[in-house]
Amino acid sequence: MAGSSFISAAAKRLEGKVALITGGASGIGEITARVFAHHGAKVVIADVNDSLGHSIRDSLSRDNASFVHCDVTDESQVKAAVAEAVSTYGKLDIMFNNAGITGPNKSRIVDNDKADFERVLAVNVTGVFLGMKHAAQAMIPVRRGCIINTASISSGLAGITSHAYTCAKHAVLGLTRNAAVELGQFGIRVNCLSPNACATPLATKFFGMGPAELEAAIDAVTNLKGVTLKVEDVANAALFLAGDEARYVSGHNLFIDGGFSVVNSSFRLFHYPPEEA
Repeated sequence: MAGSSFISAAAKRLEGKVALITGGASGIGEITARVFAHHGAKVVIADVNDSLGHSIRDSLSRDNASFVHCDVTDESQVKAAVAEAVSTYGKLDIMFNNAGITGPNKSRIVDNDKADFERVLAVNVTGVFLGMKHAAQAMIPVRRGCIINTASISSGLAGITSHAYTCAKHAVLGLTRNAAVELGQFGIRVNCLSPNACATPLATKFFGMGPAELEAAIDAVTNLKGVTLKVEDVANAALFLAGDEARYVSGHNLFIDGGFSVVNSSFRLFHYPPEEA
């Protein structure tokens, strides 16, 4: 991993810290686990996919990483995952509530099934709530800690994804802010990440596109040109929030979208003709 282009050669920024990452077996969770481990953290990968989870754990080092099966909709499993981190490494410094699903890609509300809607909220909202609850129980006695939640550009914009997913990510932002207010008195920081779509297995499946096709579609409408959002960009944003550089950042929703959410793309006030660019 040291030779990977997305990992800085700078000093290890999470040396001595312990991180638990839900949804850590693929996509944003996997890459974040690799980045955190490279920067010195002991990483507990929590996921429902046992084979992928064990594979990621083995690729990192059994001395610095472990895997625990965890369905984030089951409180007993979330509680056990936090207990595993504490019993294995003696503490929990960072909780990254990253597990999430998109649900079926049905744009019309009349086509949405109640069961599908509730399943998305169970994983994306209740799962985050449970992760924060049990992480806080481990962090409050020592009066320190960092909780990061994966939201989405859909935490601030509508019409991009399904009703359930948009609703869930708005709720994650609300949970993040409320928890930041409560837990700040114990020295615990709570923030969330809101990336634009990037080519994770979850996103490519939802949009029905391959990675290159999805990236091209996003690049066509993005505000920041010449840069393509990668999963590594999200992982590095999580690294910033988890590290001491962000020690006074709490209650924040960090958009990773190249400015997409701050502009109505139908307005071209500052569009330069090609010959003037």
